[in-house]
Amino acid sequence: MPPVRHWPALDLFGVDFDPVLAGLMEEGPVTRIKLPNGSGWAWLVTRYDDVRAVTNDPRFSRKLVVENDVTRLAPHFIPVDGAVGFEDPPDHTRLRRAVAPAFTTRGVERLRDRAREMLDELVAGVLRDGPPADFTQRLLGPFPLAVVCELMGVPAEDRPRMHEWTNLILSSAQGAERSQRAKEEMCAYFAETMRRRRGTGGEDVIGLLSTAVAAGEITESESVGLALLIQIGGEAVTNNTGNMLFILLTRPDLMDRLRADREGRPRAIEELLRYIPHRSAVGLSRIALEDVTVAGVRIRAGEAVYVSYLAANRDPDVFPDPERIDFDRASNPHVAFGYGPHFCVGAMLARLESELLVDALADRFPGLRLAVPAQEVRFRRGALIRGPESMPVTWG
Repeated sequence: MPPVRHWPALDLFGVDFDPVLAGLMEEGPVTRIKLPNGSGWAWLVTRYDDVRAVTNDPRFSRKLVVENDVTRLAPHFIPVDGAVGFEDPPDHTRLRRAVAPAFTTRGVERLRDRAREMLDELVAGVLRDGPPADFTQRLLGPFPLAVVCELMGVPAEDRPRMHEWTNLILSSAQGAERSQRAKEEMCAYFAETMRRRRGTGGEDVIGLLSTAVAAGEITESESVGLALLIQIGGEAVTNNTGNMLFILLTRPDLMDRLRADREGRPRAIEELLRYIPHRSAVGLSRIALEDVTVAGVRIRAGEAVYVSYLAANRDPDVFPDPERIDFDRASNPHVAFGYGPHFCVGAMLARLESELLVDALADRFPGLRLAVPAQEVRFRRGALIRGPESMPVTWG
């Protein structure tokens, strides 16, 4: 049996790959880890094929994690009822079905024009004020927030509160108690809003959830848990696009390529999604319901297992020369949005937002560059999700 490796909470700079994860990948396809919180140890699966197999295998349960104090990165572990991330089929399927119409091609396309409009307004404001500017504060933060609130049906005047709650929930910087309180406040907001909206219908997420509760398809507390998850997840685009922009501003050759090749931008975004370290360590674990063999290693019933999508996206058997950012990569079946039943419901929306943002950055800001030396760009500390805290830029 492999030794248990301690994986501390690291505040890494920029888009540096986690050195502990790199070491674990070297060690073998299935290793054992102990994270800073929770108890005991867990298995870690890092090879692409094995990651896809585990995430798609019903013999590994998310629901059981709630009852166990599994070793984990987050200091506080507070799943809410209806947290779709901690459900297994068929409940998981039932919950996702309630919001599915908002995330279909038609649902996402419905938002495209409005999203472009909101981004144009933000860009116009930045151009009017002139350089320098903090793009995290002016574009990368407000744009995904506005889009997810539009998708949810959260009015403009409530958006600053949503943003503050999300930051508190996703960071350990102000302690577990403050995170818990932010989660309770956001849940109370959604419960009240959905009660008010009941029976009014609508294509936004709050409307869809209110309808599903009225029809007896999901409970009120499940609807609140789902709303919370989608709202928080919506702001992941801020960090992902922040990481992408940092790469483009520190690799001018890549930015020049994007400026010159509009057609190739969607493919370039896929390659950046594969490459960026979108989170610290690992996300949510699973627990084996029976003995399962993965890559020749016997995982016993009741043992916890993590997969690393970051490691899978650097698997040389699937992505030749994985450390290189290659906008011409012919095949790019990355797992940046997960895999299996828990594949990110908002993937299509995140791609739309990333494409709109990249277009704006490449086309509207000639000579865009960092306003400070690269090593002075501040990245989030003590956060589960990695990304720049601020992005000081200038142009012209």
